[in-house]
Amino acid sequence: MFRPKYITFDCYGTLTNFRMSQMTREVFPDRVAPDRMEAFVRDFAAYRLDEAMGDWKPYQDVIRQALQRTCRRWQIEYRDEEAKRMYAAVPTWGPHPDVAEPLTRIARHIPLVILSNASNDQIHHNVAKLGAPFHAVFTAEQAQAYKPRLQAFEYMLGQLGCGPEDILHVSSSPRYDLMSANDLGIRNKAYVARGHEPPPAAAYSAQEIKDIRGLPALVGL
Repeated sequence: MFRPKYITFDCYGTLTNFRMSQMTREVFPDRVAPDRMEAFVRDFAAYRLDEAMGDWKPYQDVIRQALQRTCRRWQIEYRDEEAKRMYAAVPTWGPHPDVAEPLTRIARHIPLVILSNASNDQIHHNVAKLGAPFHAVFTAEQAQAYKPRLQAFEYMLGQLGCGPEDILHVSSSPRYDLMSANDLGIRNKAYVARGHEPPPAAAYSAQEIKDIRGLPALVGL
């Protein structure tokens, strides 16, 4: 049983119900056939990850450029107002239903921290909807790097004044979080099996939980 100094979380997808894929399905039925929509959604997700790999830029640029590249690949019309609509929707999204109660219970004993690929003007709207107290919230904008870049995690650890051995990192994303956390030496990791990414390889040594209700047991609460 490991009792960390901090439990750190990915926000979008892990705690907040990140509805970008659903919104993509709602926006593009006039240009993408139903039997090809899931492939289009996957390509858009892949380009968002790719846009996050370089130097930091505003999150609305990540969405816009990823959507432009996806439309170009599919040879369909890109509309800038749709990218703006997607960006504007992010701070309106609330949590998964399993989030508030277990996090509130854990927060009485262990400080909770968020490290999010978010803009400063978005994330606090999402955090306010989670229904639990957080010790600190760090963004890609503050770190000047998006996950999965190690710089984002290093910024968080530096701000907390602790080492990778001191935290438990929780995420539903192997690609954005768990692989990098493992590379940085964060031994204690929890994979939340939300179903939007394949489960991590055993090499990433993450304990799998179905949802956040399984988290208290990992820290003896």
